[in-house]
Amino acid sequence: GFTFSPDESKVMYIKKIKSVETTAERHPDLPKASGKIVDDLMYKHWDHWVEEIPHTFYATIKNGKLADHVDLLEGEPFEGPLLPFGGAGDVAWSADSKSIVYTSKKLTGKEYAESTNTDLYIYSLENKTTENLTEGMMGYDVSPQFSHDGAHIAWLSMERDGYEADKNRLFVMDMATKEKIYLSEDFDNNVDDFIWDRDNKTLYFVAVVEAKTQLFSIDMDSKEVKTLTSGKHDYTSVALGGEGLIAKRQSMSQPAEIYSVNISNGEATEISYENKHILDQLTMGEVEERWITTSDGKQMLTWVVYPPNFDATKKYPTILYCQGGPQSAVSQFWSYRWNLQMMAANDYIIVAPNRRGLPGFGQEWNEQISGDYGGQNMRDYLSAIDALVKEPFVDEDKLGCTGASYGGFSAYWLAGNHDNRFKAFLSHAGIFNLEAQYLETEELFFANWDMGGPYWDKSNAVAQKTYATSPHKFVDKWNTPIMITHGELDYRILASQGMMAINAAKLKGIPARMLLFPDENHWIFQPQNGVLFQREFAKWFDEWLK
Repeated sequence: GFTFSPDESKVMYIKKIKSVETTAERHPDLPKASGKIVDDLMYKHWDHWVEEIPHTFYATIKNGKLADHVDLLEGEPFEGPLLPFGGAGDVAWSADSKSIVYTSKKLTGKEYAESTNTDLYIYSLENKTTENLTEGMMGYDVSPQFSHDGAHIAWLSMERDGYEADKNRLFVMDMATKEKIYLSEDFDNNVDDFIWDRDNKTLYFVAVVEAKTQLFSIDMDSKEVKTLTSGKHDYTSVALGGEGLIAKRQSMSQPAEIYSVNISNGEATEISYENKHILDQLTMGEVEERWITTSDGKQMLTWVVYPPNFDATKKYPTILYCQGGPQSAVSQFWSYRWNLQMMAANDYIIVAPNRRGLPGFGQEWNEQISGDYGGQNMRDYLSAIDALVKEPFVDEDKLGCTGASYGGFSAYWLAGNHDNRFKAFLSHAGIFNLEAQYLETEELFFANWDMGGPYWDKSNAVAQKTYATSPHKFVDKWNTPIMITHGELDYRILASQGMMAINAAKLKGIPARMLLFPDENHWIFQPQNGVLFQREFAKWFDEWLK
């Protein structure tokens, strides 16, 4: 991406630079050799081999062309912004166009792979110097934004090094005194996208609370947080527009549209209508919000999506949806891969619990899952499906279970621990063998925090508890048909996990099928692959639940 400086004299842009010596450079007499030489950790990230890293550049506009290009990290072996998803949103111009703030993790080797300690660096265009604004803040520091008058900068910050799902906190710094203010200290949920108001004292942000993502305001002086919107939907981004706000909004029943939002009363007016001509031709099922009592007496919000033209006098096959993340909200999301309305439209009831580990219900609920894989969050799933089977319209003899990533892990785990509740499973990009996963994944900070550490550390009680719950250790109890889907460009959870799972099922004599995509990563992006996935998904559950 790129952005113009406020005075419109310069352009900031992101460009990739070579970061490792290639095989051809090491062995120039072997130009057709395809081998890749690895000397460090994180040689692969997300879906690509790391041979280039992004750097932030700026150039001056002269006679309608870009000139005098400058690399802010010239000579540095660090990325800025961050791989694999960082972009122009992690870089900010100062209001006077004299400085640029960027995000970087200036670590290498084992430290880089095990740390989330990114910082905000301010680069002076005048004297070409760089200063670390967040030194001593040990977690992620990202998404810098200057106030319109340039007096303050706001950003999102996590407290603990190595914990990628830590509370996302809104911080503000006084640029004159360098005083840092923890603005959202009294708000017990994550702050996501945010924007400064024109008054330079108020900020607007989006946050998920009780499985709905709403718009909020916060006052810089009092730290008071006000809820601006309500309703069964998700606001996913926010910007200033006219006298109010412009925001993107979606729900389980509607893909994203653009809305204008009245700041004083929260009233939202749709302005894009990009999908109306399609939605007018479709009948969506009801999305019900239920609160279910868990095995330990807590209340858990669970979405129940009914098929279109639902008839309470009939019995329906029902699918338990297990979320990934593992700290990723089951809010009013719209997905083209995991579309709960599409699942329900095939005459199923879909049950989607906000189990332990999901954000939007306070930090205690969110953090409980770390070090407890196969624990309370799995009991939460079983509490949800057990509550639903008490309904006369749920056919308890036709229950299925599905999920992706940690949801795929959940499907594998439940396949060995469901006491014959389910008649079919489908796992996408799931972890089957936690010990193998520790050494196969690229971001070791995640494995160290959520799993507790390496499996060979026998003195680490948290780690040993985690690895004892690995799904592969319960294959002896597998007795249910299972389908596995995976992408071979998935370097977060390697396709070998899925290959192990289908081999285990086949060796056990269990009906099993695999859909393997050689050109997809952790997600399924290519349109025809997406259609293929949906067809095979429906075919599999129809085969065993109808």
